[in-house]
Amino acid sequence: MKKTAVEAIDIAGAMNVSDTVPTGHSIARMREQAHALAPIECESKRLIHREESVRPQSDAFRGIRTRLLEMAGEGNFVTLVVAVSPRSGASFVARNLATAFAFDEAKTSLLVDCNLRYPNQHKALGVEPATGGLIDFLEHPSRGIASIMYPTGVPRMRLIPAGTSRENGAEYFSSFRMRAVLDSLRCRYPDRYLFLDGPPVKGSPDARILADLADTVVLVAGYGRDTPAAISQAVANFDPAKLAGVVFNQSP
Repeated sequence: MKKTAVEAIDIAGAMNVSDTVPTGHSIARMREQAHALAPIECESKRLIHREESVRPQSDAFRGIRTRLLEMAGEGNFVTLVVAVSPRSGASFVARNLATAFAFDEAKTSLLVDCNLRYPNQHKALGVEPATGGLIDFLEHPSRGIASIMYPTGVPRMRLIPAGTSRENGAEYFSSFRMRAVLDSLRCRYPDRYLFLDGPPVKGSPDARILADLADTVVLVAGYGRDTPAAISQAVANFDPAKLAGVVFNQSP
């Protein structure tokens, strides 16, 4: 894995969150791939894992996990991860934050690729979306939500890819159906935590629309790329009560 600096403003906390024994029914029913990703495979996909070679990065994402859990209190939640500007690494952060939640054996995570212009989570995770993704389901809900949820090789972590590419996501994200889908995914299993990988704040209204569907927002700034003025302008787009903080990410 490329050496990555992940720091946070207002995202800090203990790094000693313990993994617990599974209690939720959904965890017991999850059918995993026969082959879970080995550490070297995780590193090739730029994913954190439990081994010592990526301990600083893993601890950083566990710290963000702790902060989000403290903010949310009881119950699961939906977190939107968006970048200040393109190529700041929000997809990298969203992917690894979902992985950090899946580290806890009492939790499952679901990563939803909502970057309709430049979807890349399925490529990064090596998933072939043979039966479509989010947009395909929103347009044809009769196919069933289970058909677009793919195993990732990370135990207890699933992916919903973006599906058919679209230039403008506003019409989908502001729809009643999108809200209903997220509510259903969240409420069906109390141990499931949702992470929306959204488009950058700069140049698109989609991030602000998605923030209305989320409980918490994590803003990603490119280290040495986004200026303080650009970060402040991006922060102003979100409800302060939802904003967990700003992650400074060195990896695109």
